[in-house]
Amino acid sequence: MQKRPLILITNDDGLDAQGINVLTKCMLNLGQVVVVAPNGARSGAACSITPLVPVTLKLEREEENLLVYSCSGTPVDCVKLAWEKVVPRQPDLLVSGINHGDNASISLHYSGTIGAVIEGCMKSIPSIGFSLRTHKQECDFQPFLKVVEDVSSWVLKNGLPQDVCLNVNFPEVPALKGVSVCRMARGIWQSEWKETEVPGAYQLTGNYTNLEPDVEGTDYWALDHDMAAITPLTLDMTYYPSLDILKSLQK
Repeated sequence: MQKRPLILITNDDGLDAQGINVLTKCMLNLGQVVVVAPNGARSGAACSITPLVPVTLKLEREEENLLVYSCSGTPVDCVKLAWEKVVPRQPDLLVSGINHGDNASISLHYSGTIGAVIEGCMKSIPSIGFSLRTHKQECDFQPFLKVVEDVSSWVLKNGLPQDVCLNVNFPEVPALKGVSVCRMARGIWQSEWKETEVPGAYQLTGNYTNLEPDVEGTDYWALDHDMAAITPLTLDMTYYPSLDILKSLQK
């Protein structure tokens, strides 16, 4: 009998977040699921790891086709531990999310959701991050679940190129107007700190500014037009055109 696909799930909102529980139910339609997620919120963890203190891993529950673990570390720690200590074989798919808050444009660089996706990609696991443009703790994910399942099924069937992963973002709308495969928008975070009541102490906050709001084909354009945005990402951050330009620096 052919084995069901093995799907690894994590997030950065924590094991109790609504998004990861919705994602888990969705993935159970596609395969055998292992969840390894932080035991609390780790938003903004990006690709951080926990090298200085021990990280704990705890089996929370076991059901048919489902294992659920909590981890004291970051989303990347979760993937590393799952890959080495939990999963019985190389996962066929890694999915991260569904995040409460979008991870479009430059925000993906700060995202623990995408940090986990990048880690999975480093380990040659086809990996996808899913995020919803809202910070509500209780959300209606139903309008987006068909896209989640369709994209995940497509990746299970077709795979992804080496060192490529997917970043999928949804607008908070009752119904999607479509799906757009697009690039990151150029943007900037500004006014990122506010003073607190404690002298010399600041709270990280900020406002995002889209630097190309009218440019079709970007993730933010898609979200602003009520469409899901699918952006392929690559691990290789080399800017190849500059290799020749900089060769004069070689000795």
